[in-house]
Amino acid sequence: MAAVSLLALLNVFGQWPTSATVEASAATLEVRSPAAVRGGLFFQARFTVRARRELKAATLVLGRGWLEGLTVNTVEPSPLNEASRDGRLSLELGHIPAGEKYVLYIQYQVNPTTVGSRTQRLALDDGDERILTTEKTLRVFP
Repeated sequence: MAAVSLLALLNVFGQWPTSATVEASAATLEVRSPAAVRGGLFFQARFTVRARRELKAATLVLGRGWLEGLTVNTVEPSPLNEASRDGRLSLELGHIPAGEKYVLYIQYQVNPTTVGSRTQRLALDDGDERILTTEKTLRVFP
């Protein structure tokens, strides 16, 4: 029992968030979310887009790993448009002037029957132009 408690304190079983930043000439994207969670847990992912140049139609494209086995409780602020882009969730953020930032929050709950790990792919587009991509792994413990 003491070993399990110690491992939990060391964040082996999740939910402490980690941050990763990806840079491109047009924008930077910071993703802050946990690397490990447990079934039934609520957690938040924060996506911060900083425009280095004007983004006329900024869009976040979330791969299946951001959705499968997870319930999306809310997305704030609400995107201008939501769509499916080849099976991925596309969230249109709209215009972001150069030098400005846009912060998007997604609140999740882990489905209790979900276990294992999944790759969470993410892209930032400006209209039809791909600005950057990144990916992380989410571990889900029972």
